Amino acid sequence: MTLLALGINHKTAPVSLRERVTFSPDTLDQALNSLLNQPMVQGGVVLSTCNRTELYLSVEEQENLHEQLVRWLCNYHNLDEEEVRKSLYWHHDNEAVTHLMRVASGLDSLVLGEPQILGQVKKAFADSQKGHSLSNELERMFQKSFSVAKRVRTETEIGASAVSVAFAACTLARQIFESLSTVTVLLVGAGETIELAARHLREHNVQKMIIANRTRERAQVLADEVGAEVISLSDIDSRLQEADIIISSTASPLPIIGKGMVERALKARRNQPLLLVDIAVPRDVEPEVGKLPNAYLYSVDDLQAIIQSNLAQRKAAAVEAETIVEQECSEFMAWLRAQSATETIREYRSQAEQVRDDLAARAIAALQQGADAETVLQDLAWKLTNRLIHAPTKSLTQAARDGDEERLQILRNSLGLD
Repeated sequence: MTLLALGINHKTAPVSLRERVTFSPDTLDQALNSLLNQPMVQGGVVLSTCNRTELYLSVEEQENLHEQLVRWLCNYHNLDEEEVRKSLYWHHDNEAVTHLMRVASGLDSLVLGEPQILGQVKKAFADSQKGHSLSNELERMFQKSFSVAKRVRTETEIGASAVSVAFAACTLARQIFESLSTVTVLLVGAGETIELAARHLREHNVQKMIIANRTRERAQVLADEVGAEVISLSDIDSRLQEADIIISSTASPLPIIGKGMVERALKARRNQPLLLVDIAVPRDVEPEVGKLPNAYLYSVDDLQAIIQSNLAQRKAAAVEAETIVEQECSEFMAWLRAQSATETIREYRSQAEQVRDDLAARAIAALQQGADAETVLQDLAWKLTNRLIHAPTKSLTQAARDGDEERLQILRNSLGLD
């Protein structure tokens, strides 16, 4: 059994590819069923966010394992294998464990140390457990990663400064508009990223916020907190002209805001500038919108420069965090290696118990037939000793005959003779 992590992220693939490799919540169960039906896959967790899509698997090592998994991924998403292969990364065993711990701790995020990723990893783990069984090793790897992430956040300053994609989006808005106190913001979606953006905007006294979401109930909870108005997604077309800033982050597989919609809004606004920040993957805003005069479209990849400028205070903490990850990974791998001996220990114990039970049954039968008790006990002790030391004796003898001093010493140590 091998632990394997493979995927693409913001460092290896542009958003144009990442959005085509995502697994939507609606199809995740179907994807897991398909993945677990692959003969080499024993268990799996799918992590799919705007910045990464990763598969964490326990697999049976076999020839062309990588090729088979790439083929499955590309067939599932109807993608070109060569295009995907260039952006994929692979991690095996201890490297897979280290990678997951780094991801859960925010050390591999676009925004170093961002806390949202831990919740996303936990959700991916929970979703992958629904109706599916995970190997003990894979389940333990995730549980360990959760505790490592908690330790990193508790023992270091990795989360000291409020830096996130949502924060970067709001920073961009403040760079373009002199004051947010005179602008109207339309937030599309009501997930964690939009929640963070709404709170940042409230702190900067934005004049008005409108939240558009598929389910009104979820959006209303956030709206009540930040003092926003709630509309449905179908209302966006008629209300877009009111917004100076649009920040969008939904799980929609298709764009929600099209070029024609924005053209109409700009006309109604008499070509006053419109800032659109599309954090979603797949994208919520058609890329052609960025070509319109007075429409300024930024994708999640465009936020990189803003994010980079906020990393300085987290880098020292990241060094401490990497040390924690290294320590915890070593501990986990020691546990994993010990598991490989579990079955051998179980078989050896079962064998010894079988010898014991067999000889005890014979001794009891002899006593019931009137045999001398002392003689029966002596015979039992002698036979039990001989049966239990038979295999070790053969191994010691063979090692001595072969002149294998190293093996002989290992056997002596394992038998407690040194």
